[in-house]
Amino acid sequence: MLIYYHHKNRPYLITRSLDPDNQESPIHFLRSRIISSEYTYRRNHFAYPLITPENFIFSISGQVSTPLTFHYYDLLKMPSKTIKMVLECAGNKRAMFEPRTFGEQWKDGAVTQGVWKGVPLTALLSMTGIKADAQEVVFEGFDAGKRKDMEETVPFARSLPLQSAFHPDILVAYEYNNQPLSYKHGFPFRLIVPRWYAMASVKWLKKITVINRPFYGPFQTIDYVYYSKDNSEKKRPVTYMNVNSIIQQPLDYSVQDERYHLIYGIAWSGKGRISKGEISFDQGKKWDPVILDRSQEGPYSWTPWHYLWKEARKGEYIILLRASDSTGRVQPEKPDWNKKGYGYNAISKVHIKIE
Repeated sequence: MLIYYHHKNRPYLITRSLDPDNQESPIHFLRSRIISSEYTYRRNHFAYPLITPENFIFSISGQVSTPLTFHYYDLLKMPSKTIKMVLECAGNKRAMFEPRTFGEQWKDGAVTQGVWKGVPLTALLSMTGIKADAQEVVFEGFDAGKRKDMEETVPFARSLPLQSAFHPDILVAYEYNNQPLSYKHGFPFRLIVPRWYAMASVKWLKKITVINRPFYGPFQTIDYVYYSKDNSEKKRPVTYMNVNSIIQQPLDYSVQDERYHLIYGIAWSGKGRISKGEISFDQGKKWDPVILDRSQEGPYSWTPWHYLWKEARKGEYIILLRASDSTGRVQPEKPDWNKKGYGYNAISKVHIKIE
């Protein structure tokens, strides 16, 4: 779905790096619940892979009784499923950590929502006959390159525990918003894993390998792990999205007129649904409920919210927004700091001035 803007005024992606290409969504200017490929953030670790005939084939092998190869057109003929879901980079809001952490300095636009269509992964795995000693399923993309901490060329590859891989809504997707996947977002195949941070949704899918041991690839055990705060080697994997929110409007440090103000944004969670949103104008001494719009809500979608501020008077204000989900998780006052800068989800905050 494209969004058309009049008078030549339109938002653009915000460049975080060019090599590799990492672009942030102009999320504060997007009101649609379905974000087009044009405005979907881009996260890459390497250069875009070349598209050749090999890209239209992927295999499933390893600890299976019947290794199989699937062509693009094979999947198009198979029973499919469509899901609307949030896709958030694990490093979203990294620039907000204090002290700062190294990595792409995302603000709050490394998140998107759209409709994905594809074949359930469980249907494909079931066709191969998983062996009894299988533990994990590894997904490798065609994108590959050099890392600063390794000499050899490595592909982007991630694994899921076998039990997680059989979730009925994990897809090998070939469409986004009723169109073939765009080249920069994984064409022709992309794994789609609901509720997890987006590193699990491997683009340009090349092969699937079922293994009988833990997977130790660098994007599994060096990156996308939460290291403990004491700088020890203790770590835990990045998996489900934290409960989170964005104040889309008004913009941070904007100047506003003295009038009624519609404050709005979105909230989402990797567990359960958004159950409550609260807003404060006095550093959290008093919290008022916001209105949650559930009119098009699905199990994996974000929840738009809004609040009509009728008491705006001249002065400077800090607006706080905190979301809660149905599992009891609440956005914390302070984020869980970690040296890789993953999973930022502190209470959302904007500063404004009323004149």
